[in-house]
Amino acid sequence: MQLACNSIRQTHYNVLNVKEDATQEEIRACYKSALLISHPDKQHKTSQTTNSESRFLEIQSAWEILGNVESRAVYDMELRVSRQDESVVADEIELEDLMVETGDDVVELFYQCRCGDYFSLDSFELEEMGFELLMEGDKVSLQANGAADMASVVLPCGSCSLKIRLRISKDKGV
Repeated sequence: MQLACNSIRQTHYNVLNVKEDATQEEIRACYKSALLISHPDKQHKTSQTTNSESRFLEIQSAWEILGNVESRAVYDMELRVSRQDESVVADEIELEDLMVETGDDVVELFYQCRCGDYFSLDSFELEEMGFELLMEGDKVSLQANGAADMASVVLPCGSCSLKIRLRISKDKGV
């Protein structure tokens, strides 16, 4: 699954005219609505038939990705990464460079910034990106849930304007 590299991106969410945080039911409803409007059988035979067929195919493609929970999670992660790639980062780190702090129901990962504050990421955020955080004693590792073997996440500092890129490889651990 590749994302368009246009400076103004046409996402699958734009195609279906739905927000990125929409529920599966909302996505399904917008898909059906868009499909009814643009279906080639509903169009009159004109010069716009080619445009409506192209639009119909875009809608079908968007539904194939967003209609499946797993492929949507991968797409969302790729979308986030493509947007973050536009950011300038101060440093690139690996999972093993992070400090780990476990709480009752969340695991937090930290990396100290040169300003004294921290870059942080927690297990809930990783789940949203398609990664499962696994704990074995003191060791933390990530399991990709349908995601690519390698990914990256740009993390902002809690206080200053610096950002770092966390490179995630599913076979690495802390």
